[in-house]
Amino acid sequence: MVPKRRMSARRALLDGNFARRKLPLREREYCIWDTELAGFGLRVRPSGNYFWFVRLRHRGKHRRITLGRTDELEAELARAQARRILAEAALDGLPKRAVVKATPTMTDFVEANWDDLSRVWKPSTTKRNWNAWRLTIKPTFGDTRVADILPPDIHRWRDGCAGESEVKFNRAVPVLSALFKYAEALKMRRPGSNPCRGMPRYKRQSVERYLTPAEYRRIGAALREAEEDRPAEVAIARLLLFTGARVGEIENLRWEWVMPPRLLLPDSKTGPKVIWLNTQAQDVLAGIERREDCELVFPNRTGKRPLNFDTWWYSFRRRCALPDVRIHDLRHSFASTAIMDNVPLSTIGKLLGHKLVETTAKYAHLSDDVIGEAAERVSGSLAQAIGLRP
Repeated sequence: MVPKRRMSARRALLDGNFARRKLPLREREYCIWDTELAGFGLRVRPSGNYFWFVRLRHRGKHRRITLGRTDELEAELARAQARRILAEAALDGLPKRAVVKATPTMTDFVEANWDDLSRVWKPSTTKRNWNAWRLTIKPTFGDTRVADILPPDIHRWRDGCAGESEVKFNRAVPVLSALFKYAEALKMRRPGSNPCRGMPRYKRQSVERYLTPAEYRRIGAALREAEEDRPAEVAIARLLLFTGARVGEIENLRWEWVMPPRLLLPDSKTGPKVIWLNTQAQDVLAGIERREDCELVFPNRTGKRPLNFDTWWYSFRRRCALPDVRIHDLRHSFASTAIMDNVPLSTIGKLLGHKLVETTAKYAHLSDDVIGEAAERVSGSLAQAIGLRP
């Protein structure tokens, strides 16, 4: 009977610096145990290869699970995997191999599965999510294997986005979470292993910007000046002002959807939608010359794609000396004007196309302001009537 080979051992803090050292080689492999995490170790083989591993004790027997080579798996990731495996063993008994051994990199995974994954999204959502992947997620995780990304990696990514990139993180993390969920469905990750689960987003300070009467006059004058050179952009701006519609709903408008006194959109952010056209909005549409063989109301120069309003608006708002006014603020201002004109919140919700009452409820404080002003006017009149005010 061949005697079992025993591994001589020493202890050290097994981090990336230690794994990069040139360790002495012996005729037989030996192990080095971590000083912080019991059961986590490094095997040094006679060939010069180093392997992370974790040792478990289950039903009185020891078992070693190899995690990966040190030149392929970072020390922090190996430690996190070892900690997870040890925890699972303590709770559920000896764990099975968590994931398929060789999973693709995130870049390869996305390129192979994006069309299937995005099939349930609206075109605008697909475009926005693709930009989140390309600009925010891929630079950090593109070269990492799908199965190797753990919660500590997401936390480091989040911390790195603090400051100017917080909004980008908030938009990107649900996209990354959807990628991991799809990877679980394809058995490229262990079920329930989504590292984005429970990841807190950065708190957004909601800034509601409402145009004042003076600012409305400033925008109106600037639109009249720009009308001769940029008639399409001016028409879009006026429709946004007069209808409270979302910019994408007007940019992508097709003639077949124009049925005065309404626009009948087959799809929008909230599904099929009716946009009501007041007299001013109908006049704007009536003044637009339809391009031959083009279904778009506002096509670009080629006639194949909608006009990009955003770029023009950024320069236009500077000419108005209103650099902080976003396109969506026109929608907020439409709602605030309706509140000032005593239009009920339920009616405003229908004008804006809100599906939920809660969405319109954020304008309730404006309604309170109107009531407060009315109460002030009434009390002023009464005070004057009883001689308390001249």
